[in-house]
Amino acid sequence: MRIFLIASACVLFFCSAFAQNKPKITLDEFFNSTGFSSLELAPDGNSVVIGSERADWDQQIFRKDLWLYRDDGKTGSLTQLTESGHDTDPKWSPDGRWIAFLSDRKSDEDSSDNDDSDTDKSEGVSQLYLISPNGGEAFAITHGEEEVHCFSWSADSKILYFATRNPWTKAQKDEYRERWKDVVQYRTSERGDTIFALDLSTAEANHVSGLVRKKTKAEKQSDVTPGTRAMATSPCRVDEIRTSPDDRKLALMTNPINKREEKFDDYEIYVVDLGGSDAGAVAAARRVTHNQAVEKDLNWANDSRHILFAIDVGDVSGPYRDLQPHLYSVDIENGSVEQWGKDFTGPVDHYGVSSEAVLASARTGTEVQLYSFSQAAQPWHRISNWQGTHELISVAPHATRVAFVYSSLTKPAEVYLADSAADLDHARPITSFNALFAERDLPQGKPYRWKADDGTSVEGMLIYPPGKFEAKNLPMFTFIHGGPADADGNHFEADWYQWGILAASNGWLVFEPNYRGSSGYGDKFLMQIVPQIVSRPGKDILEGVDGLVKDGIADPDHLVIGGYSYGGYMTNWLITQSTRWKAAVTGAGAVEHVGNWGNDDTTFDDAYFLGGRPWEAAQRYHDEAAIFQIDKVRTPTHMVAGADDIRVAVLEDYLLEHALYSLGVANKLLIFPSEGHSLSKNPWHGKIKVREELRWLQKYGGVPAAD
Repeated sequence: MRIFLIASACVLFFCSAFAQNKPKITLDEFFNSTGFSSLELAPDGNSVVIGSERADWDQQIFRKDLWLYRDDGKTGSLTQLTESGHDTDPKWSPDGRWIAFLSDRKSDEDSSDNDDSDTDKSEGVSQLYLISPNGGEAFAITHGEEEVHCFSWSADSKILYFATRNPWTKAQKDEYRERWKDVVQYRTSERGDTIFALDLSTAEANHVSGLVRKKTKAEKQSDVTPGTRAMATSPCRVDEIRTSPDDRKLALMTNPINKREEKFDDYEIYVVDLGGSDAGAVAAARRVTHNQAVEKDLNWANDSRHILFAIDVGDVSGPYRDLQPHLYSVDIENGSVEQWGKDFTGPVDHYGVSSEAVLASARTGTEVQLYSFSQAAQPWHRISNWQGTHELISVAPHATRVAFVYSSLTKPAEVYLADSAADLDHARPITSFNALFAERDLPQGKPYRWKADDGTSVEGMLIYPPGKFEAKNLPMFTFIHGGPADADGNHFEADWYQWGILAASNGWLVFEPNYRGSSGYGDKFLMQIVPQIVSRPGKDILEGVDGLVKDGIADPDHLVIGGYSYGGYMTNWLITQSTRWKAAVTGAGAVEHVGNWGNDDTTFDDAYFLGGRPWEAAQRYHDEAAIFQIDKVRTPTHMVAGADDIRVAVLEDYLLEHALYSLGVANKLLIFPSEGHSLSKNPWHGKIKVREELRWLQKYGGVPAAD
């Protein structure tokens, strides 16, 4: 026994010494990470198309590229498939001969002298492209000023279906411009979508002849791609199309034209019958769902009668309420809806349908694991064993392989490939974009649990500074996630929104509370945020901080706080509830709810959380707003906002800044030009945001900058 203890001590010593020899992550390294936006397994399971996103500092954009991994079971190779930096949403043709994708790259047509264009020529318009997995250049198969919203292959690989806004002729454009100049008619000028069909043979012929690429100015009389035929129309925007396995139907998922949550009827699933109509006739889309939910992620079941879907917000079974994203199916013949995995307590992150089963990544607490099931009433069977987060699962209809993105706090995100769902423990990484982080001294973390004042168990994550795992009396940064129906956990993320790993590497114990309203703990836990939109989560967070101080983990003299979006809401509220915070960093968070309800594009949950619209719940709009208690604030506060943000109107940040300035509270506000809520235009904005937030925390929180 003594020998074993000595050996163990030696192992721990050398492991610790090895970790100490690794440098910590720098700001520059952190923001050079690569993220993954999509995975698509080839029909035979032997190749994977990977969508990546990373910062291009010289061009000041986030590059979106496609990569192709080929595997023969023994060796594999990864090559860059596209290089424009503007390519997304790849989909294999069912026969594996082509990969279609969307791209807003600048085309020859965009660069031409076109006085009739209504588009901003600083960016291209998203069009549909084709590329062969065997090599060659990608080429556009659609054109015009109207962007392609979504697309789908036919089951026989002979047709591409795609949706655009109803195109106008040149005469219609000229008439509108003559009358209205640059005036925007809010709502009045909105147009729905048309679903077009384009034969692959026609697309190839157009490419060979240069018909799409070389249309002259005089020939550009409309935005209709040559050789297409209209299949159906929608009064709403169409954001998803899926072709049934029997090739006889299209499933459509609609959204509001202006992308604002205002009417439940704008968010529904429709079916278009492709056979039986007169040649050239435009089919009527048939609505198959009637609910108060926002559907997403459509997939046909193998029987071509049921459509699987998840929800983003809302409830398919009755009046609107925010539930976790669950998985459902709808029978297109009788409209009956059934929930899959009713007994599963967490939200579905992503799922895929194979010939044998449905595989899904889903959250429970701080973990996102993979599950398998084949029937709606069947219990979900966990098939992954690695602790951490599994995302973007992809399966092939008639192959056994499974692709997914995996990460944990100490393992950077990469794409993995397994030979089957039963063999996930032997999945192998097929990318190494983030290999540098494995050479750095990464923070370790663990869950932390406490009891709220009403007896509810609440959980969060603790991320310790490198070399200080489970140390005591540490300066603590309470870092609050957005959503609110999100959750923090055991995963690796390196960006302007989730920078807890970098904060820990700069000396902070990072506390990420999954307060009431978070996902992964059941619908009841999530819905307990209603109608106390900030006060109930606020109590949970403060009680978690109290517990960490009482347990000797957090230093009560060095507490700071921050968050973005809903994390900004909570930060703004909590600096009015306690003077314990030495510093605060907040972004895109409201300080009142009336103006934000009117400007927000996601107003379903605003009214739901507060128990009604402003005139229906006036007192609660007042009581749950930080602005009416702002005179209590003593915390130096750093603020950021996108100049074009409507999700949380930038006016909220100006309002907070003005209030703090008038009270003489130390503050600073950064506004990022041309940015919306997601800060997705220019990577420098996010990097500068975090750089300055770290400096603010160090300046007022009393923690020196990392070496």
